[in-house]
Amino acid sequence: MIDLLADLGRGSIAVFQRLGRGHLFLLRVLASLGTLVVRPGLIIRQIWSTGVQSLVIIVISGTFVGMVLGLQGYNTLVTFGAEESLGLVVAKSLLRELGPVIAALLFAGRAGTALTAEIGFMKATDQLSAMEMMAVDPLKRIVAPRFVAAIVAMPLLAAIFTAVGVLGGYFCGVGLLGVDAGSFWSQMQTKVLLMEDVVNGVVVKGVVFGAVISWIAVFEGYDAVPTSEGVSAATTRTVVHSSLAILGLDFILTGLMFN
Repeated sequence: MIDLLADLGRGSIAVFQRLGRGHLFLLRVLASLGTLVVRPGLIIRQIWSTGVQSLVIIVISGTFVGMVLGLQGYNTLVTFGAEESLGLVVAKSLLRELGPVIAALLFAGRAGTALTAEIGFMKATDQLSAMEMMAVDPLKRIVAPRFVAAIVAMPLLAAIFTAVGVLGGYFCGVGLLGVDAGSFWSQMQTKVLLMEDVVNGVVVKGVVFGAVISWIAVFEGYDAVPTSEGVSAATTRTVVHSSLAILGLDFILTGLMFN
């Protein structure tokens, strides 16, 4: 019993120590963001790497999610004779929840793991140490541009996911199931609100999710044990922690925004 309590205590202390290191690391990254003003090219290159190269999986996934929403929504609404509201159901579902959440999960799995692995292997191959020896701060040159790029790319990807999802719902509902096209778009145009749906759902959630994913990804890479096993474990932690953080924050943000 005493050994069990001792193990539990050591595990709890290790968790809080890691949380402390993570928050101190975030403060150091935020303090180094000022140098990016004179070097925007670093951010642009990372937006290409993290954002543009994630477009394929975002577009394909968004299309199929929208089609599934159109099919499931039609099967439910037709029971009540309200199939003309299909466009509203698809748009609201994507804007408020599915768009930012699924896009963030895909972004964490694709771009977040790439950031962790890249920084982790830089540490394992002593590239970060070499930069420090040359009086180049790795936080300013390597970590900060990737941190900012992920925050910028995430809401844009969430918006693209939502847009192609609506088109997928239109294709399934109007093209395959015969819903009136005018009703599909008119319901959406009259009842989708800019602030409550678009801004709160896509923009705010996208920025928050992007900040959390990029923070976890760069910290796990920078804090990884400099071995192949350590980098692999850090990459796994990035996916797990980012996914849990996204789902938990989604509940909190939804309660604050829409309640």
